[in-house]
Amino acid sequence: MLWVTTGVVALGFLIALEIAARRYGQPGPITSQVEALIFAPKPGPLYGGMALMMVVLTWRQRFIAAGAAIGIDIVFLLVRWAADAKMADGHSFGNGALWVMLGCAVIAVTRRTGRERVLLLKGVGLGLLLVAGRKIGDTWLLITAKTRSVVLDQYVATADQALGNPSWLAGRIVKATGPISTHVLQLVYAQLAVAALVVALYQLRNVAVERGFPGHHLIRTFLVIGLLGPAVYMIFPVVGPVFAYGPGASGTGGVQWAVADLWPDTPPPINTPHPMSYDGITPRNCMPSLHTAWATAIFIHSRRAPRMLRFAGTFWLIATLAATLGFGYHYGVDLVVGVVFALTIEAALRSLDRGWERPGIQLVIYGATVFAALLVSYRYLPMEMARHPEVFGPLLVLAMTSVVYAYRRTVKLWEPTVAPLRQLEPQPEPV
Repeated sequence: MLWVTTGVVALGFLIALEIAARRYGQPGPITSQVEALIFAPKPGPLYGGMALMMVVLTWRQRFIAAGAAIGIDIVFLLVRWAADAKMADGHSFGNGALWVMLGCAVIAVTRRTGRERVLLLKGVGLGLLLVAGRKIGDTWLLITAKTRSVVLDQYVATADQALGNPSWLAGRIVKATGPISTHVLQLVYAQLAVAALVVALYQLRNVAVERGFPGHHLIRTFLVIGLLGPAVYMIFPVVGPVFAYGPGASGTGGVQWAVADLWPDTPPPINTPHPMSYDGITPRNCMPSLHTAWATAIFIHSRRAPRMLRFAGTFWLIATLAATLGFGYHYGVDLVVGVVFALTIEAALRSLDRGWERPGIQLVIYGATVFAALLVSYRYLPMEMARHPEVFGPLLVLAMTSVVYAYRRTVKLWEPTVAPLRQLEPQPEPV
């Protein structure tokens, strides 16, 4: 019943997003998914979704599935080449992965029974959810741009004075150390989903052997962050410093809408903030920083992995924070909220898996309270925060740190304690 209920709710949500997207003349997530069966797919995690699906298969079945997907893609590529069909942003692979996932769903319904059927359907569902998540996110961003004509960047930029305008500082550092730093950070920022997939595949490596999924894993947190984050965008629309105080990410588009061309060389002045109009194209996707939230989730879930994966999780978190600030996509206060957002969702999902015990409930309530308090302070106390950075700067860091500490303390309570083995006293030999 839980899986059926989840499926019905997800289908209804997809239909609502499809209708909303079509109101603005764009295909929604359902249309994009269906088009990817025939037409050249847009760049996205199609093969990543198939890789997740294959955790439920044996090694022999994985080789067959991968070979079938590649073969189907080669056929599609040859047909498109012969017909001189237009590619989507130069991208032409991925149809095969989607066909294989749907084929596995058909096999599960027609050729499997009982626990085997359920396991294969869960694997297919997980893979398709990852693929759909990207398309749902694109639709959400379109909706934020079309429905939120004014943005609150001046409030956030003013509040960011309490942290010393870290985006301006990071932007100058990236500019001075380019192009090497720029290329590295762009790679890390763009391939965040790949890092998450690697960690998730490690967590799910034994699904086929144990014939079941673990109670909690990274993909659950990733999907919930991506589902709930855009709802906050609708409440607190912000475009980011490179758009509100700079030339825009393309280098030219944002000048006519920006307050002034200040980023990253000149810190913004402390003036009374007010809502400002912005174009109907740029997503309002800053508050909170979901890249920060996702990178935090990767860091958390890589802690029990081998040393190399732990190192990669730490690097990805640091590099993602540097990229979000250095490219002008986020203010410093966005990152603070992003960390609190990720830890609160992670705590809620772990509590859901364990059963709602008192420590988990308290942690979720505390994290949600801090999250709401931060948003309210950015909106209604920005001038006080800018005028007294020596007070509010440490308070912001302390608020985030308190959630980190509370999360770590609660997780320790959840971790099983292993009692040391009692040494048996030597027994006298029988006479």
